[in-house]
Amino acid sequence: MFHSRLLEAKQNHVQIKGIDVEMMMLLLEYAYTSKITITRSNCQSLLSAANLLQMLPVKAAACTFLQQHMDASNCLGIHCFAEQHACTDLQNEAKDFVLANFSAVCVNEEFLSLPAPKLIELTSSDKLEIEKEELLFQAVQRWLEHDVETRSSDFPMVLETIRLPQLSPYFLHDCVEQCAIIKNHPHCAQLVEEAKLFHLLPDRRSAHITPRTKPRKSAGSINVIIAVGGEDDKVVLRSVEGFCVKTKVWKTLSCLPFAISKHGLVVSGRNTIYLIGGEFPDGNASSSCWKYDPVLDHWQEVAPLIDPRSELGIAMLDGFVYAVGGWNGACRLDSVERYDPTKNEWSFIEPMRIAVTSPAVVAHEGMLYVTGGAILEDGDGIEQVQRYNPKDNTWTDLAPMLIPRSGAAICALDSCIYVVGGWHASTENTNRVECYHIAENTWEYKSPMKEKRYRPGIAVIDGKIYVLGGEEGWDGYHDSIECYDVVNDVWEITSHLPSARSWLGCVPLQIHKSQFVDKS
Repeated sequence: MFHSRLLEAKQNHVQIKGIDVEMMMLLLEYAYTSKITITRSNCQSLLSAANLLQMLPVKAAACTFLQQHMDASNCLGIHCFAEQHACTDLQNEAKDFVLANFSAVCVNEEFLSLPAPKLIELTSSDKLEIEKEELLFQAVQRWLEHDVETRSSDFPMVLETIRLPQLSPYFLHDCVEQCAIIKNHPHCAQLVEEAKLFHLLPDRRSAHITPRTKPRKSAGSINVIIAVGGEDDKVVLRSVEGFCVKTKVWKTLSCLPFAISKHGLVVSGRNTIYLIGGEFPDGNASSSCWKYDPVLDHWQEVAPLIDPRSELGIAMLDGFVYAVGGWNGACRLDSVERYDPTKNEWSFIEPMRIAVTSPAVVAHEGMLYVTGGAILEDGDGIEQVQRYNPKDNTWTDLAPMLIPRSGAAICALDSCIYVVGGWHASTENTNRVECYHIAENTWEYKSPMKEKRYRPGIAVIDGKIYVLGGEEGWDGYHDSIECYDVVNDVWEITSHLPSARSWLGCVPLQIHKSQFVDKS
């Protein structure tokens, strides 16, 4: 100031604004003695004055004092105050305190005085600790009612940060839908509709992933991949193992009552896993069907298939399990069976246009897609794609894949279907990846996998595709796990199976972290 061309540089007397006399006296005393007394009553004023005069040791001491005296009743005020004075460390510490103690913070007066942008910053955080999302909605509702007239226009943006799909359907119906602003605002109503569809159509959740469908970290849920059965060059497996994507840790779960490979594995929107058919170690096709409860870690037998089948395709579509094609021990099948869990019974639907073994099958947006498969003894794949519409029980041929394949893995993500690996020709497995654009009925190549894989497992977790195991060639088995970043079109080997295998079944599962603790 005094070494510049500012007016103060030429004055004999300079008025310092923004600092009261008492704070100036304390700072002058500190300048001569290196001592200062910080109290609850003077801390913020002292910090402001020290910040203005760039007396950094005093500013740091005041920040430490505020941090040491932070609690649920004042942490929001400290956070906002620190933000205004560029006290970055204190600002972050206060915010972390707010997020970690939100249930206690939101009942205090400071919470009701928050401006909408600051509330949105907090409620949108994945680190916000709260026992259940219902409590957050109630807190935001109190915030709204504190000043309805002013805050009504901001409420839709606030509501967008609440993970409505994580609310119980009863709370959604009894409380959320009854809120007048939500009823009368189109965007709010749209958010509620999204949450309702999440509960009404659990088997279609993977096609409608939004930031609101993902539980907060405080919910205690973790994403795991369940790998069941399969075979290597020596033995058919009965193992059941869970893989935590975040920690890359495997956990052994209750094994199957029998060894099985070439089976179908699918998970319902309600976290029930179904194992369908397969091939026993003696080579016979199985008609057995089992379901797995991840909470109880228990397998239970359900109604068997009408026809035994191995090398089948499988998918979960609108609450029904579909078993597609396969091998019954004597011939390839064009038949398709549908399982109704509510009735515990199987029934036939319209058969496919062509009999295949080892097709790659996936459900998406109310349709069943069957890609490739083998029609001859040599196992060579075909490029044909068939789509089943359950509304009129009909099959339609779609644009064929770019290369023929059998024993590929398949998944749906957003508005696309991805087919990876498989048996391309009589002497070649493939690492090629294709993406089917449903709206355009077209296929395009994506970056190939690092390794060639026949009959690998596949699962989608947090918008990324994981491919596990598979055969590289004759008697060559992989234990590696590749992860595909859809946005950047990049594959990376991220981990390994406990042992190399192919013909395994894999499904994604969201469970509470307590279920994944090794109790041994």
